[in-house]
Amino acid sequence: MRRFLLLYATQQGQAKAIAEEICEKAAAHGFSADLHCISESDKYDLKTETAPLVVVVSTTGTGDPPDTAHKFVKKIQDKTLPGDFFAHLRYGLLGLGDSEYTYFCNGGKVIDKRLQELGARHFYDTGHADDCVGLELVVEPWIDGLWAALTKHFVSSKGIEEMSVALTTASTASQKTDPVKPELIHIESQVELLRLDDSGRKDSEVLEQNAVNRDQSSALISELESSLTRSIPPLSQASLNIPALPPEYLQVHLHESPGQKTDFSYQPGDAFNLICPNSDSEVQSLLQRLQLTDQREHLVLLKIKADTKKKGAALPQHIPERCSLQFILTWCLEIRAVPKKAFLRALVDCTSDGAEKRRLQELCSRQGAADYNRFVRDACANLLDLLLAFPSCQPPLSLLLEHLPKLQPRPYSCASSSLSHPGKLHFVFNIVEFLSNTTPVVLRRGVCTGWLATLVESVLQPNRHASHADGGKAVTPQIFISPRTANSFHLPNDPSVPIIMVGPGTGVAPFIGFLQHREKLQEQHPDGHYGAMWLFFGCRHQERDYLFREELRHFHKHGILTHLKVSFSRDSPAGEEQAPVKYVQDNIQLHSKQVARLLLHENGYIYVCGDAKNMARDVNDTLVEIISKEVGVDKLEAMKTLATLKEEKRYLQDIWS
Repeated sequence: MRRFLLLYATQQGQAKAIAEEICEKAAAHGFSADLHCISESDKYDLKTETAPLVVVVSTTGTGDPPDTAHKFVKKIQDKTLPGDFFAHLRYGLLGLGDSEYTYFCNGGKVIDKRLQELGARHFYDTGHADDCVGLELVVEPWIDGLWAALTKHFVSSKGIEEMSVALTTASTASQKTDPVKPELIHIESQVELLRLDDSGRKDSEVLEQNAVNRDQSSALISELESSLTRSIPPLSQASLNIPALPPEYLQVHLHESPGQKTDFSYQPGDAFNLICPNSDSEVQSLLQRLQLTDQREHLVLLKIKADTKKKGAALPQHIPERCSLQFILTWCLEIRAVPKKAFLRALVDCTSDGAEKRRLQELCSRQGAADYNRFVRDACANLLDLLLAFPSCQPPLSLLLEHLPKLQPRPYSCASSSLSHPGKLHFVFNIVEFLSNTTPVVLRRGVCTGWLATLVESVLQPNRHASHADGGKAVTPQIFISPRTANSFHLPNDPSVPIIMVGPGTGVAPFIGFLQHREKLQEQHPDGHYGAMWLFFGCRHQERDYLFREELRHFHKHGILTHLKVSFSRDSPAGEEQAPVKYVQDNIQLHSKQVARLLLHENGYIYVCGDAKNMARDVNDTLVEIISKEVGVDKLEAMKTLATLKEEKRYLQDIWS
């Protein structure tokens, strides 16, 4: 078999899962994948690597490579490296991203561009997979084409005779799969063709329309319609190409169980991780469906199966040793995660009913991709939804532990300054609610915000939740947090530098910390020179959603906040503070000359915090327009200017989906 080096750079596990899929499939095509996380620099050396390289790279919300790739990127960005440093290297790269973010697939693009600058060359064209429309639309054909590209590379570099054995193996494998063309394949998501034109619709309209659609669809359900559990021709009559069964690798035993405060320093602009649990009711429902309710307090003991065929099988690091089953389902596993096709494929073999088995095969097959997107991915169906929809499916606990991803901590911005509130940390959150298409419960709450909302009910409504035992006083809830990795979303070291803050909704949180910090500095050093502070804030309704209104008015009145520009997207223009605009980007456009002067002539900083998919991209586009107009350059040159501000850490983002 011919070896290739396979590296992945992952933030939340997507890139790793795809790399592992490539690794599993390699042997069937006559190849051996040497799989490593890109951060494991002691296990590979690209300077001396002679085998072809395959890289799978995800992208963070701010457009940066994932945390696991920071050291690698810093190393290859060394400007002293010669232009032929990687001239010997041949590689193929698969980038993962979301086109609703400003910097689509930028993590992969940064690495791809730098490898090219250092002399490396493609043996296979780069793929850019888009989570907005479904990663698999690019990932699956990219992987299918990889084997032909690798074969061509080895044939051209080593000679046909040396490859005869490997080619025979690959030929045998190809009889079982769809044939692939040996030429390079350039794959790019056709996002504009696939995205529905809903950009102009507002949330309330979507909710109202969804409610109407739900009523209409309920009335129209018939045998002629497809659903999560039922397909229609031609899919129901088609021959299916289903993925190979993922190898099992965990051995699980359930054993009966025999039952601090940390200093946290931060500065304005920092974020922290909030460790949240899954919904208790959903955990209990899952235990009941798995018939494990009576064993929920048993300890879970994991071992690697002695006969596993999974290469490099390892115990999941996010599942601690000797913890109860209930603890693991509550605190360790993302039970709300949308099951991937590999998981569905594994569930097929746990299903006894013929019709249910066929439907699960369809949903994980290539032919059923549209149904998978519609009824699983887009509907946010989770494991419990599937188990309730397919009653004859009885998966073992080991399967869940193998396929359910880690329950990720949720990041929040610090909304305070330790100078103003020593020993305390403030943060703000919205309660996220969304429609469920798979259960009788119409509205679901976000995992973390739903839990936080439950915790604070006793504080916000003490009379309703107080017990007689504690004398009517509500118990203060406890939460667990951890620091986020270092970031640059901080105030300039020089307080005389002017700054612009853009933070609609809860995006205003870190700027409250900025303003508190500046107020204390001015109290302590009244003779100092302090730059202007602009804040562009926006929300839907002034009377319902204007967060920190009194605090902001206080900062403005006392000159800490020199310019406060607010907009309310659902209210009619009224009041001196409000300009006749709806969104923060409109207000920025209204003050384009001042914004351009501050950024381009006064070495100012601009900070953007909030929604990545809409607001952050719209603000970015507005800044491009302003630079183009005020400087008198074309759009491309304006984009380069903005990119320079980003490189200089004067255009900073703290954004989320």
